Amino acid sequence: MTRLRVDGVPVELPAGATLLDAVRAVGAELPTLCHDDRLPPAGFCRTCLVDADGRTVAACVTPATPGMTVDTGNEHVRELWRDAVALIASTLPRRALAEASPSELAETCRLLDIDPDTAAASPGHEPDDSHPYVRLDPDLCIACGRCVRMCSDVQGTFALTLTGRGADTVAAPGTGGPWAESDCVSCGGCVDTCPTGAITQPGPAAGLTSRRPEPAPVRTTCGYCGVGCALDVVVREGEVAAVLPARDGPVNRGHACVKGRFAHGYLTSSERLTEPLVRRGGVLTRVGWDEALGVVASGLRAAVGQGAPDAVAAISSARATNEENYLVQKFVRTVIGTNNVDNCSRLCHAPSAAGLTASFGRAGGTDSFDDVEQADCLLVVGANPVEAHPVVGARLLQRALDGAVLVVADPRGVGLARHADVHLPNRPGTNVALFHGLAHVLVDEGLTDPGFLRDRAAGLDELTPLLAEYPPARVAAITGVPARDIVAAARYYGRAEHPAIVYGLGVTEHLHGTDGVRALANLPILRGAVGATGRGFGITPLRGQNNVQGASDMGALPDLLPGYGHVTDPAARARAEAVWGRPVPTTPGLRIPAMFDAARDGRLRALWIIGEDVCATDPDSTRVAEALDACPLVVVDELFAGETARHADVVLPVASWLEKDGTFVNFDRRFQRVRTAVGPPGGARTDFAVVHAVAAAMGADLGCRTPAAALAECGRLAPDFAGISHERLDREGALHWPCPSPDAPGEATLYAGTFATSDGRAHLAAPPYLPPGEEPDADYPLLLVTGRRWAHYNSGSMTRRGANLGLDPQGHLDLHPEDAARHGVRDGAPVVVDSRHGQARLTARVGGDLAPGQVFCAFHFPDEHVNSLTSGHADTATSCPEYKVTAVRLRPAQE
Repeated sequence: MTRLRVDGVPVELPAGATLLDAVRAVGAELPTLCHDDRLPPAGFCRTCLVDADGRTVAACVTPATPGMTVDTGNEHVRELWRDAVALIASTLPRRALAEASPSELAETCRLLDIDPDTAAASPGHEPDDSHPYVRLDPDLCIACGRCVRMCSDVQGTFALTLTGRGADTVAAPGTGGPWAESDCVSCGGCVDTCPTGAITQPGPAAGLTSRRPEPAPVRTTCGYCGVGCALDVVVREGEVAAVLPARDGPVNRGHACVKGRFAHGYLTSSERLTEPLVRRGGVLTRVGWDEALGVVASGLRAAVGQGAPDAVAAISSARATNEENYLVQKFVRTVIGTNNVDNCSRLCHAPSAAGLTASFGRAGGTDSFDDVEQADCLLVVGANPVEAHPVVGARLLQRALDGAVLVVADPRGVGLARHADVHLPNRPGTNVALFHGLAHVLVDEGLTDPGFLRDRAAGLDELTPLLAEYPPARVAAITGVPARDIVAAARYYGRAEHPAIVYGLGVTEHLHGTDGVRALANLPILRGAVGATGRGFGITPLRGQNNVQGASDMGALPDLLPGYGHVTDPAARARAEAVWGRPVPTTPGLRIPAMFDAARDGRLRALWIIGEDVCATDPDSTRVAEALDACPLVVVDELFAGETARHADVVLPVASWLEKDGTFVNFDRRFQRVRTAVGPPGGARTDFAVVHAVAAAMGADLGCRTPAAALAECGRLAPDFAGISHERLDREGALHWPCPSPDAPGEATLYAGTFATSDGRAHLAAPPYLPPGEEPDADYPLLLVTGRRWAHYNSGSMTRRGANLGLDPQGHLDLHPEDAARHGVRDGAPVVVDSRHGQARLTARVGGDLAPGQVFCAFHFPDEHVNSLTSGHADTATSCPEYKVTAVRLRPAQE
């Protein structure tokens, strides 16, 4: 610790602190026009001057040293402040210091009694209004560089630069053209950091930043991807004026992406559902809630009467809160009497849950992302976090730019792959072979941890002979990755002091996705880099939707109860029955694909779909629609009348994540609060209220009247969550599970003492490589991979109803120039894509990010019918669809 005195007050600071930290520790403030706590100190503006042991120094870049005496209160220092700030202000036009200006510079001038007329420069630049979320007024720029450094040092996009010379230097897009045509990904970091108002968000949010939001914003957790960014929602007259990244957010640390920060226009869309709809004479007709609930209740009773409880099923929602998911599965099990409940983790990370549980004992990542970020070697597999999880992508990129080795295994050369020390562009569907090839090198070159393998692992004797069959040369032939790169990647990982693995849907969404997770988990086990050994940071899955982890944690699964107790386990059932006072069915229920099969076969007579547009997001979507049409009762909870709602018998209008109360669990097992910022429109209700209302219409009482009570009840039957409550989260902010008691801190890093498997050991797996469900042939010569784009999310139901649509207005098919030439396709031209299952129309985008023979597209635009292309092949262990490998052909569309 460093001890010094500031204005006569003794201060104790940790090593590495600056004088600015010391000044703030005594409650004093300094002007800091080039400083942002999220950025390394720069010392450009010279406004934070202090006297330190008789010397005048810039506080932001001067280290605090023991025994130093610092003075901020003498008139000499204050005159220096005024002179420095006034000189900066003099280069700006009058509006920079206007009385209504909320900028940091204007507020500083007011505090220092600097006359507004000091700003008297003549305007010289036209503002750039081309971007929907960012406005640039170059006349207000003081060339402090904060926006440029925010874009590079935090976001990692490098879209901004300082242009011009001398007094004419201003911030501008690096491409030299309009902002809307730049590389900007609309994170809003430049808006937050700009001290003068040169970069602002237009419209009602003008002047609002995370540094100085309006009084009492509502703190909540983002409802888009699974990162779990903490956000502050500014509300004016009952509407959201701005969504700002929380400076103290445990995961995002004052950062956000275009979706969490800006994509909330859907809240007030004229297309929002505000009243229940019931199908009459083939037409969805508006009705009151009582009538709609009556139709649902009578339909559920009829289904049970005609086919027993197993004739009813529910698809719960990874976009809903934990408390809503808990209530849904409780309703299905105790009111209906079946285990037919599932959630969309079935379509993305079910192989993660199965694979990680088999390897380590729990269905979540092994380490906190705070630790992962400290790794000296990052192995990123089957993920493009720069687009799909931008805040995590930015943090990983910064770690790599700070010197960590970055190895990326992904068919496409996008995002982090562009910065990788080694990029492994393996052929889609060959993950297991690639991971075995890496493991082969670790074993062959002695890059394993013999002590860990002896004392804390099992399965090495079975794995070793299998790995002998996967030398780099053979793996290269299977995967298309050069053998030398396989060896280099394995050496980087095996020789690192603290390696970490981060992976995404490119590992799980395969015919052998669970095998892929297990083969990948072999690497940290072999390396001894898991289990709090101090030799690495394990393995972490990047969850897709905001509450994929939580929906499964809460038991919205056909075979698992809250806390992952199996429905066939008498002890797990007994815990639930003791809390619920009702018997729990003993037979595992239907998974989502089996629900659709049962509907087409006439065995399923009622299906309740909550917050999931299955006709747009599920594979082989034509067959999904057939299943819905065959089912006598389909109930849909939704924000908008999407593809699935068009096949429903009852549509119930519900609240979005900004309109409800509860909790989410993010990708590294972190519980965080979700709070109501605004009320839902019209008669829309939260899913929590809807489930209660349906139960009441059936004469049942689910108890737990509030979300807080629901989470408390869950904790009574799921020991891992027993120490987590709304009250505690309100006080502490976030908690990792497992957290078994109110005085337990929560385990950010798992398996410090023992693994949660039956024998307490980590289990190596030896699955052989098996080919994917589809392979290209003469009729369908290309392999299609589907995924996400940075501006949109999932089926696009929220992001397409706002200005994000202007940033990315249509779907694209990415393809290699050789394939474009071979198939007569021009860049920017419409194309028709055919598979054995369906047809889609997209716009070609020709580039070098993909290998020849592979194409990529997203599924954000339902009208393009991308998921009609994907097959019914699914992971053999979990039924997760094989989204990442579909054989297709293409041709130019008739324009």
